[in-house]
Amino acid sequence: MARITGMEVLDVRFPTSRELDGSDAMNPDPDYSAAYVVLHTDGGPDGYGLTFTIGRGNDVQAAAIKALEHHVIGKEVPEDAAALAKLSAELVGDSQFRWLGPEKGVAHMAIGAVVNAAWDLAARRADRPLWKFLSEMTPEELVGLVDFRYLSDALTEQEALDILRAAVPGRQERTEKLLRNGYRAYSTSPGWLGYSDAKLVRLAEQAVADGFDMIKLKVGGDLDDDIRRMKLARETVGSGIRIAVDANQRWDVAPAIAWMEALAPYDPYWIEEPTSPDDVLGHAAIAKAVSPIKVATGEHVQNRVIFKQLLQADALSVLQLDACRVGGINENVAILLLAAKFGVPVCPHAGGVGLCEMVRHLSMFDFVAVSGTDTDRSIEWVDNLHEHFTDPAVVRDGRYLAPTVPGFSARMHDATLRRFLFPDGPEWTESAS
Repeated sequence: MARITGMEVLDVRFPTSRELDGSDAMNPDPDYSAAYVVLHTDGGPDGYGLTFTIGRGNDVQAAAIKALEHHVIGKEVPEDAAALAKLSAELVGDSQFRWLGPEKGVAHMAIGAVVNAAWDLAARRADRPLWKFLSEMTPEELVGLVDFRYLSDALTEQEALDILRAAVPGRQERTEKLLRNGYRAYSTSPGWLGYSDAKLVRLAEQAVADGFDMIKLKVGGDLDDDIRRMKLARETVGSGIRIAVDANQRWDVAPAIAWMEALAPYDPYWIEEPTSPDDVLGHAAIAKAVSPIKVATGEHVQNRVIFKQLLQADALSVLQLDACRVGGINENVAILLLAAKFGVPVCPHAGGVGLCEMVRHLSMFDFVAVSGTDTDRSIEWVDNLHEHFTDPAVVRDGRYLAPTVPGFSARMHDATLRRFLFPDGPEWTESAS
């Protein structure tokens, strides 16, 4: 049996702030970054994972991941659902490390990076892309991945089994459809807050020409600017293209409602992260007040418990899970099951380095083996930094192609790691000189 012989953690940062890529009302100058983890084995292949940050603090995230190495070094390589469930439970259940959360923040994201790297390793050994590796598991194996503690008032093990068993009959047909047609995407590329009006128009026109039927704009900096930009975007794309807006937690409840009333004439499809991701009742109040505009949130929702409460409170109508925010694939399986139980579509967050690559697997698994539908579902697309990955996400005609390379698509090119390693890589030492 192969064993894990080492865990390498790297601080990798990209200077996206130079062009204001990723800029929004709360994060005006992000440098997209990854606390990158490699699980080395004695029998090959290795496993790869990461946690996304936006610059300062990425070293803290990397240190938190490194603190977990004793849970994996020397252990047998996990190859099946039972072993991956055991590893997740051990990491989340570390009583001393857990105190730093519990199940939230830097500590929980570190667990997610290690768990995701283990899944990447298992999928590579099975010679399957992650979405297919998951989709071929039995309902019983999938339910065994989930920690139902704190969830049973909203989702029981039996209900989860029923959901998964109901999706079994059409798995093969949906897999073939996915391989043939891909999965719908929407584009955030036109909408960064720091872009000029001319760049917004050019990129919005390009998105429509490229086959996207929805774009997203960042809002929340200045109301007059947002009205002008929203009006400009609507005039550019016409009435047949959805426009979502994203406040990145900028507002309190009352300003969120007032702001959306001002933007309502331009038909926003959803308002994303209108307030604090921890404010379940605030989201519920906003959702009630701004309807029929949808409320979407999730990229900063820290665990399955908050998602459960948002769903119970009718506080969101679009669930945006993230591949790297919670405790890895196991917890995201729980979140997908919660969404299916409550009948809420999942449109993942993917605005960050590696997130498009990774989260497409979760949506595709959901389509094949959980919800069984892609109605009103799409995956965010941000067209940057994909060239740094060995299995980059590809979108054609507004749709993600299904990945066929084994693993979770988190591996970066060695040349990228050398160049963008912080603070000693050439990208940082040469720019500082």
